[in-house]
Amino acid sequence: MAPIPTPPADPQDDLSAYVGLDAEGAERQARDRGWSTVRQLPPGAIITMEYRAGRLNFEVRDGTVTRSWKG
Repeated sequence: MAPIPTPPADPQDDLSAYVGLDAEGAERQARDRGWSTVRQLPPGAIITMEYRAGRLNFEVRDGTVTRSWKG
């Protein structure tokens, strides 16, 4: 029987450190720290809730990150 695949690990990162940064700078920093996908979303955006390893989500208001979460 084939082994069960292990999903790739998310980068070890302090997600709260992105809050308050400008969105473009936060995205560059996230990619430099190993996040493969970075999404910038407006407040209240309707999104799917499936979890994707390596994805970092930013809620952005007026060009500034107000919330950050993985998946």
